[in-house]
Amino acid sequence: MKKILFVLPFVLFGLSPVFVQAQVSSGSVGIGLQVGDPSGLTLKFYNGRKASVDILAAWDLNDYLFVNVHALYHKPVGGSGNVNFFYGPGAFISFYERGRYEDYIGAGISGNFGLNVFFDRFELFGQITPRLQVLEYTDGDLGGGVGLRFYF
Repeated sequence: MKKILFVLPFVLFGLSPVFVQAQVSSGSVGIGLQVGDPSGLTLKFYNGRKASVDILAAWDLNDYLFVNVHALYHKPVGGSGNVNFFYGPGAFISFYERGRYEDYIGAGISGNFGLNVFFDRFELFGQITPRLQVLEYTDGDLGGGVGLRFYF
């Protein structure tokens, strides 16, 4: 399944002869999926063409819930306006339930760095998310993934 989700965006690129100017503006909302660490549902809210808020939620109904929120800034790459480098600060919280005495909450700060490509009402993205957990215990981690969003 992960291979299909990874290949699907490239197939879509092959079917589209020309990238269409992105129809993302202030107030646009995107919803999609990210495959990676963690894999989950992603929402993105644009505050303007160069700023957005990105939310990622991942869960396993029996073991954990993870929510990551970032304020992102976008810098165009090249002249088309469809390809962007993005970066920004964020925070995360995770709830783990692994038995009667092993429950805990983890929280910390994170950053997000990546590239996105817009075509019509879709966004293909890849990102790296370094995290520093400071609640419950101190630990560093590197997450990220690839994903696809549809904009309303």
